[in-house]
Amino acid sequence: MSDTPLGNAHGLMDMLGYLAMTIDARADGDGERSYTMSLLEKGPLHCGKKIAEEGAELALALAAQGETESAAEAADLLYHILVGLRSKGVSLDQVSAALKARQGLSGLDEKAARPQS
Repeated sequence: MSDTPLGNAHGLMDMLGYLAMTIDARADGDGERSYTMSLLEKGPLHCGKKIAEEGAELALALAAQGETESAAEAADLLYHILVGLRSKGVSLDQVSAALKARQGLSGLDEKAARPQS
């Protein structure tokens, strides 16, 4: 485990906000082709598969590559998560509310409280 803290999230939050606005603009675009639009047109299932792929790439980078590669793969995953949320119609406010509801709850307790499927 690294002793390096995650640090301040303000820069990341600014970038995620900008990225979300860019994704919304591409989704509402005037017919201009973009990678984002092509993902959205393929729907939530395809977006989910891309999230899984990018998650695996991040996991491999964390296990066997350096910090730069890990950060780049994390950025790719965050982008695909936002596109996937947009494709499903899930707002960032909904995600924020889900995180807020878990605040102060241990991860083990939260997981134990989930409905069994």
